[in-house]
Amino acid sequence: MAEASNKGQKIFRGIPVSTGVCRGKILVLGRVRPAVSKGALSDGQLTEEVNRLEKALIQTRHQILEVQRKVSEAMGAQEGSIFDAHLLVLEDRTLLDEVVRVIQCEKVNAEYAFHTVAERYATSLAAIADDYLRERATDMRDVTARVLNNLLGFEAEVDLRHIKEPCIIISHDLTPSNTAQLDKRHVLGFATDVGSKTSHTAIMARSLRIPAVVGLGDASSQLETGQYALLDGYNGVVVVNPTDQTFFEYGQIISHQDSLQQKLRDILLKPTVTLDGHRVLLSANIEQAADAVEVKANGAEGVGLFRTEYLFLNREHPPGEEQQFQAYCEAAKTLKPLPLVIRTLDLGGDKFLAHMHMPVELNPFLGWRAIRFCLQEKDIFRQQLRAILRASVEGNVKMMYPMISGLDELNQANALVEECKSELRSQNQPFDENMEIGAMIETPSAALIANSLAKRLKFFSIGTNDLIQYSLAVDRMNEKIAHLYEPTHPAIIQLIKLTVEAARQQKIWVSVCGEMASDPVLVPLLLGLGVDELSSAPALVPPVKFLIRRLKLTEAQELARFALNCESAAEILGRCQELTRGIAPSLFEDR
Repeated sequence: MAEASNKGQKIFRGIPVSTGVCRGKILVLGRVRPAVSKGALSDGQLTEEVNRLEKALIQTRHQILEVQRKVSEAMGAQEGSIFDAHLLVLEDRTLLDEVVRVIQCEKVNAEYAFHTVAERYATSLAAIADDYLRERATDMRDVTARVLNNLLGFEAEVDLRHIKEPCIIISHDLTPSNTAQLDKRHVLGFATDVGSKTSHTAIMARSLRIPAVVGLGDASSQLETGQYALLDGYNGVVVVNPTDQTFFEYGQIISHQDSLQQKLRDILLKPTVTLDGHRVLLSANIEQAADAVEVKANGAEGVGLFRTEYLFLNREHPPGEEQQFQAYCEAAKTLKPLPLVIRTLDLGGDKFLAHMHMPVELNPFLGWRAIRFCLQEKDIFRQQLRAILRASVEGNVKMMYPMISGLDELNQANALVEECKSELRSQNQPFDENMEIGAMIETPSAALIANSLAKRLKFFSIGTNDLIQYSLAVDRMNEKIAHLYEPTHPAIIQLIKLTVEAARQQKIWVSVCGEMASDPVLVPLLLGLGVDELSSAPALVPPVKFLIRRLKLTEAQELARFALNCESAAEILGRCQELTRGIAPSLFEDR
């Protein structure tokens, strides 16, 4: 989205994904793609064409492994693991068998067959609501481009490794492979027309510590190489031909942000305590064992949510008990003595196993997912429960079930846990007999029977994303009704309070691991409602800690009393903003 300004200044607004401000000449990368044409083959040419495809796949695999090695050396194993998803595309027999079938049945050339099949897969992924899975379409297109380049002997027009002058990259998109080539000595920052905060490209930009903005719309088609621009990675803005006034304003922004970042670094190892002495447990959410390193680096006090489903996605076969055990142990050992809360599989909705033929559902988020899936696919569930129980021997592991909607589901899940414990005892496999088990409160039904659930659990974790979605009947990915997705809706406030009160009666603790826990504006409201723990993405922990250390619990409780008696979501949000901006203005400056 572009805005014209005075003196030729033009502003493009997008999504900030990596903080910082830079300025310099821009380099616009064109959408260079090899032309793929359809060629007819004779029966005698088909075998050789399949062989040509296999050679291109092998060549692509070697290239990706080399990129992965360089990224791991330069940025670390976590960033290198991004390319595991690329390698899995090359091993996806469903995809490759379909390509071979198209070659042989339609008697067409390998590049046309591969492009056709892979693009169909990528288009399907791109249409999924889940950010993580939607971004896998980018991975598939990255791999597809490599395979096609190798089949056609095509070289990319711009080699990013050989940029010699400082510049800001502007492109329709940057694949993880492109981003891996960036030399931060010369690439000041980058901006793309498409993308999201969860894309691998965004993750790598944060690892490189260069400012980045995505989702600009059509900026790459409007801009030209050599133009002068300022890129704001805090607010997601690219300013072309900035005025002197803009430079002055951004000088102040940089000064403010430098000061804030120093303040956040200063409190990393300090306790999360309010001004009147109330202790809050501040944890982080992770998706793989390697993320545990980031938890400690950002000053979190453990993991409040390990999303185990990401161990199962993008692979032909689900991980077995042993493989899961190793992953859970790795995370637990890295965190020791800090706690690790492992959530059992939350598949379904928009996250599916590649090897399973999941039913097409009219309302997948209301269908066969999470604990419902696990209680029917008991072999998969038992393997996970055994792996978690075995990992609990580390002493800092807890477990919770997703999307519990009734007591029957909880009783069935707990019965399976007891069966697994009995099996492990008979096999002399050690585990923590006192491992705490909790449940996610994500449905209105769970909140309304929280007292019954609390009698059978050691803790609750409120998943505010789904609780809001289900309570308000709002799909927040639907742009037409996204404005109805209101975390401060009075119904949500009442359901959270009901959950906390039930937990207090049964003397169990309550966490929040949804997006509300990572929004500094809403944190005082949650604490005032009586929440014990907040868990957010690792990078969002420092600003939440910064805010809590400037807050009084009495202020939070007064805010909660107002919210519980207020009938307007907008008024509740306004009061939250007034409080937080008053006690921690530097968190909200320049925003």
